[in-house]
Amino acid sequence: MTRGPYTVHLPGLPERVTIYEVGPRDGLQNEKAVVPLDVKVEFLARLAEAGLTTIEATSFVHPKWVPQLADADELLARMKPVPGVRYPVLVPNERGLDRALDRGVTEIAIFGSATETFAQRNLNRSIAGSIEMFAPVVERALKAGMRVRAYLSMCFGDPWEGPTPIEQVVAVGRELLELGCYELSLGDTIGVGTPGHVAALIAAFEERGVEAERLAVHFHDTYGQALANTLAALRCGVTVVDASAGGIGGCPYAESATGNLATEDLVWMLHGLGIETGVDLGSLARTSLWLAERLGRPSPSRVVQALA
Repeated sequence: MTRGPYTVHLPGLPERVTIYEVGPRDGLQNEKAVVPLDVKVEFLARLAEAGLTTIEATSFVHPKWVPQLADADELLARMKPVPGVRYPVLVPNERGLDRALDRGVTEIAIFGSATETFAQRNLNRSIAGSIEMFAPVVERALKAGMRVRAYLSMCFGDPWEGPTPIEQVVAVGRELLELGCYELSLGDTIGVGTPGHVAALIAAFEERGVEAERLAVHFHDTYGQALANTLAALRCGVTVVDASAGGIGGCPYAESATGNLATEDLVWMLHGLGIETGVDLGSLARTSLWLAERLGRPSPSRVVQALA
């Protein structure tokens, strides 16, 4: 029997948290060696079997920028969707949206930046220019009946600009939401955030009319703060947390961005708090061990290592 944490409820936390699994996209995109398509297809199937109900499948970025995801069309053609599981894909522009529409995708995500330097490096345009680029993407997607999520990178700090002003993050985030996105994922791309910073940022959004229910969090564990930051966000009313099975991933445009918050580490904490996730921890850990063997290195997840 898989070991599990002792459950102790704490006041002020949600009863259930939705895990937005980003392993197949954000987790794999930074892998230098191309992961075989068969492995990606099976990875998606195993994640759904473990009980994850939102799994970001891939991205329609240009293969030149993210070669690992060049097989997005073929992946969506070969995968077998599980009823009740959402499979959003990331799109950077209208060309990406065209590909998503051709594949019958029902949910997409766009990705912006809270800082000018990262906007230029990641999207090759200014923050204002990126909003202009996303506007027709969101408009067309909504008309097609799609749901659209927005990611916002560098919400806590930028490797070139330093700490990101909270007011700046809120301003850009509100613009993305006003395009028609149903949810905004606040990304700590280089992992420099701390719990107090998290609480202050969420409070600032609420002061500007954006409730915590419309926010999600996306933490990287560069400085070991991802779980502490997640708990701070939950105390503020956030109920959607991005995570990557096995803790794989990073950001190809920011060298200081190490792995994502490991889904297993997140599930261990949530289950210990008595928060429902619908995830079978043992099945998920076995999936990450299976993937680690195919990637040729140990899983960064502390829970996977412990259960192994």
